[in-house]
Amino acid sequence: MSAPFFLGKVIDVIYTNPGGDFADSLTSLCALLSGIFLCGAAANATRVYLMQTAGQRIVKRLRATLFSSILKQETAFFDKTRTGELINRLSSDTALLGRSVTENLSDGLRAGAQASVGVGMMFFVSPNLAAFVLSVVPPLAVLAVIYGRYLRKLTKVTQDSLAEATQLAEERIGNIRTVRAFGQEMSEMEKYTNKVDYVLQLAKKEALARAGFFGATGLSGNLIVLSVLYKGGLLMGSAYMTVGELSSFLMYAFWVGISIGEGIILGKDTFRGALEFKDIEFAYPTRPETSIFKDFSLSIPAGSVMALVGPSGTGKSTIVSLLLRLYDPVSGTITVDGFDIRQLNPLWFRTKIGTVSQEPILFSCSIAENIAYGAEDPSTVTAEEIQKVAEIANAASFIKDFPKGFDTVVGEKGILLSGGQKQRIAIARALLKNPKILLLDEATSALDAENEYLVQEALDRLMEGRTVLIIAHRLSTIQNADLVAVLGQGKIIECGKHEELLANPHGLFRKLMQKQAFLQNSDTFALDIQSREKDVLEENI
Repeated sequence: MSAPFFLGKVIDVIYTNPGGDFADSLTSLCALLSGIFLCGAAANATRVYLMQTAGQRIVKRLRATLFSSILKQETAFFDKTRTGELINRLSSDTALLGRSVTENLSDGLRAGAQASVGVGMMFFVSPNLAAFVLSVVPPLAVLAVIYGRYLRKLTKVTQDSLAEATQLAEERIGNIRTVRAFGQEMSEMEKYTNKVDYVLQLAKKEALARAGFFGATGLSGNLIVLSVLYKGGLLMGSAYMTVGELSSFLMYAFWVGISIGEGIILGKDTFRGALEFKDIEFAYPTRPETSIFKDFSLSIPAGSVMALVGPSGTGKSTIVSLLLRLYDPVSGTITVDGFDIRQLNPLWFRTKIGTVSQEPILFSCSIAENIAYGAEDPSTVTAEEIQKVAEIANAASFIKDFPKGFDTVVGEKGILLSGGQKQRIAIARALLKNPKILLLDEATSALDAENEYLVQEALDRLMEGRTVLIIAHRLSTIQNADLVAVLGQGKIIECGKHEELLANPHGLFRKLMQKQAFLQNSDTFALDIQSREKDVLEENI
């Protein structure tokens, strides 16, 4: 709080000695301010470290105590309490680990306007001072990016360790009868305590790193302001600048500073959904020695349907995780409409992506609530909107057969519904989201012929006018795609129309298709496929 006082003294020296010789006084005051800023940076770093470590200690004790309490409950407690609810309570401190800042369109527009106008006005007020300030910022920005990447890796390790602790808790709570039958309660308590102790150690390391980061950024920001005052004061001493101009310059510089780093949000006309993977290398943080992708490149034009096929374990589903930014590639870039997705606001970007997986996860609530979950604000969704998307998804007919209709509770993870019913509800949920990009991960592979027909028909409606990435094995799912990409050995080894790929007798795509039960190993099997599928489908119906 003493900094504003001494800043005022600096301005007084400049203002009361226009054109005079005050360089010595200005230098001594600025040196004093430098010392104050150093103390402030140290205090800021200490505050961050102490608050983070204290918070993690509290979280560690709460987790260990709660887990012990859960294990001591009567068996009847687990009969009436869902596992998901217990796990949610056990890990409800996720907000403490989150580092994302919620942004919306108005914040993005405001930040963009402030940054652009601020830089323009800085040059308008004083081109010399603006050039001086902007020459200092890039080196600091590079250092911040490098340190930020290190901090992000450290955060991932902490979160992975927390996930291991949560997984241990979920398995033991879910199998409480086995734990109790073998009398292993104390052993499991000790295991979980050790896990959260390790999380605490990592959290301390992260807290120390964050303390240094925030201390350094606070110091650099204050020194930049101080350098502006010093340079501006010398310009005023030479009659190049007035006090009012210097004050205005400082305000514009401040606006630019708080606006830097805002996440990009693409406008409705700009966002078309063209995707490109370029020279991607990736390995999971828990298995850094096992490379999933090497030199993986793939371009998906806006509004097109791309099918991705490949042997099991080649990383097809990992593509979905990378697009959703659940992970970032080790190297290479993923762009949408030419923008690196790491520059986009992740919360906004995920609202533009719809996913339908092989085993869709439904919540233990009503069908209507599960469908409405796809909307940005589920509370504003009307019954008419839910019914409309259910009809498009071929789900309305079986929902109306239930006694409670759309108010039917589906059970934990949708256990009271069949696979085909869950898929169609998931498709309705994705339709309500109205995504620009659609990811289909083996959406029909676990279904019988009749359900596959109904789900595929709903998917065809869902795919209209969107950029679609289909991960599939069945030719019936692949043949309507604009292009088929074949993944193998960490990269794309074939790409083209499915007819062209089938015609290549030595290609991987043909070999993969031959493994499917409905294919014949002959020179004319590509011509027989559609008629064979039609016969099988009609027979089942």
